[in-house]
Amino acid sequence: METTQILETIRMIEEEKLDIRTITMGISLLDCIESDGTKARKKIYDKITRLAENLVKTGEDIENEFGIPIIHKRISVTPIALVAGASEDENYTAYAETLDKAAKETGVNFIGGFSALVQKGYTTGDQRLIQSIPEALRTTELVCSSVNVGSTRTGINMDAVGEMGRIIRKTAELTADRQGLGCAKLVVFANAVEDNPFMAGAFHGVGEADCVLNVGVSGPGVVKRALEKVKGERFDIVSETIKKIAFKITRMGQLVGHEASSRLGVPFGIVDLSLAPTPAVGDSVARILEEMGLESCGTHGTTAALALLNDAVKKGGVMACSHVGGLSGAFIPVSEDAGMIEAVEAGSLNLEKLEAMTAVCSVGLDMIAVPGDTPAETISAMIADEAAIGVINNKTTAVRVIPAPGKKVGDNVEFGGLLGRAPVMAVNNHSSANFISRGGRIPAPIHSFKN
Repeated sequence: METTQILETIRMIEEEKLDIRTITMGISLLDCIESDGTKARKKIYDKITRLAENLVKTGEDIENEFGIPIIHKRISVTPIALVAGASEDENYTAYAETLDKAAKETGVNFIGGFSALVQKGYTTGDQRLIQSIPEALRTTELVCSSVNVGSTRTGINMDAVGEMGRIIRKTAELTADRQGLGCAKLVVFANAVEDNPFMAGAFHGVGEADCVLNVGVSGPGVVKRALEKVKGERFDIVSETIKKIAFKITRMGQLVGHEASSRLGVPFGIVDLSLAPTPAVGDSVARILEEMGLESCGTHGTTAALALLNDAVKKGGVMACSHVGGLSGAFIPVSEDAGMIEAVEAGSLNLEKLEAMTAVCSVGLDMIAVPGDTPAETISAMIADEAAIGVINNKTTAVRVIPAPGKKVGDNVEFGGLLGRAPVMAVNNHSSANFISRGGRIPAPIHSFKN
């Protein structure tokens, strides 16, 4: 029996693209707060490079010893708006540059946490950080940024929603030489979680320990291969099949997480169960949905198929690991999923259908390229719609959209690597400007009052 399981795991890794997508070290920077920004940044750099000094080497050692690919090694930190807010600095770009320098020194792929939490209102630090985002993402390579604009408990901060549309447009313009790449490292959330290991939205929440290790698993190819063996079966069988394979995937994630935390002397946090696709053939969430019987992802029935997938992944994963967290489910980033790209190009998947799908999946409108001349108010309205889905349904939703400079519908934007290729999608050309200009706060839903 053990030989069979070992061979199955080897096949899953070699043929079905099974991997650990990321091990992410979360680091609290609350003890780095100083009124002198220069001193604060030195403390930030010193703490990150000290704690994460061996993160990449440890990941590589585990890869070699266990034969399990670990694609990314990452760091998340306390939202910088909370840390820099005590300083007298009026622009926080220097903090982003410090994070970038620390990330390069430790050798990680990305560092997240150039973030602000403004679901109910702004502090001065929040305002300064948000205004710094475009320049920060222009001058850095590895820094990721996120802003939380709503929650089920507080409602939606529409002033922040309006501002983030403008910030996204400006970020695209400042990184136009890289086809708006800065926007691929910027996420706008509702109900952001504190232990998310996935970029670009990872930050280390204030309720977390001083330093913790979180793991993000993947494996869309493994799920698709499992479903190929139950072709034509009832959905009860489909769900059970996904649950069983999610159990195995999560077990592997827990093994890697415990091993890494033991070697680094850092507490193990959570396993994020998310099925995260890549542009590689055979590593697509869209292909899983099509394996359930859809001719093309985006056709009628896609939302139901995605709901089944998301639910079954969570059920199987929770049985496999005591500490499950993060976002946990199925991601549907367009540019990072070969099947999604093909569905957009075939005309079966559009923004409206993607929005419906986000009501039942892990995150939201993710890695979507839109025309470069898309008005900031339209981007803000997209954020508002996603935030509403998250707030009303008590789930995390997000928008990571790229208004591609100089591009129009039908063009392509090439990012390369895991960020892939994004076909530019059409947006509704009717104005949302008067809606966004109202500002204020959309109140929390009635079911938020739990006490």
